Formats: sequence, C-alpha cells, structure tokens
Amino acid sequence: MSTDKDCLFCKIIRNEIPSTRVYEDDDLLVFKDIHPSAPVHLLLIPKKHIARLSEAQMEDQRVLGKMMLVASQVARENGSVDGFRTIINDGRVGRQDVFHLHMHVLGGPEALGRMIARDE
Repeated sequence: MSTDKDCLFCKIIRNEIPSTRVYEDDDLLVFKDIHPSAPVHLLLIPKKHIARLSEAQMEDQRVLGKMMLVASQVARENGSVDGFRTIINDGRVGRQDVFHLHMHVLGGPEALGRMIARDE
C-alpha cells in the first residue's frame, strides 16, 4: 500500500487523524463524513493513494470493483436499507476537494430529498 505523507485521507488511514471507522480491510477504509449531507454519509477510500479516479490504472480495477460492493454493504449496515447514492468527484472541475480517490455513500431515512436540495 502506498500513501502520500501530506494527504488528509492517507493520514486518516495511518491513524494520524481520528475518524469514526465503520469498515476496514487490507484494501479499503470507510468512515463517517464529519459534515454529513444525509442521515448516512460515509466516505469510502482505497488505502492505496490514488489521487483521482481519472488517474486509476488497470492494476487498480480489483479495488475499484470492491469499492462498489463494499459501498452497498456499508450502506445497508448503516441504515440505508431502501437504497443509497454514491458520488465520486474527479478533479477541480469535478469539485473534488481532497485529492485521494473517495466515494461518498449517502442514504438513510428521507435522505433523497435532502441530497437533491443540496445539489441545486
């Protein structure tokens, strides 16, 4: 696993910054967003530092696919039993704030109306 010494999410992976972890394995970490936009708002990140989705390589395809399956699992386990939304922002134009690939997993009761209103 490669990390970036200055990356916020790499620091969370290394436990240099605290987080509320809800899932972790050798490849991925999922933790609660500190500024949630929905009743369930999780951030799912690969432990390997990949700055953005558009920079992922063919060698990353296994972990990218695993992200999708784990998103479904953690969404259900954290209360999004009726569905959820995933968002991956890519680059400055794509409104990516932290340059470590991450997926927002949003859901929970009445989450859809809140998410749509925020996007407008």
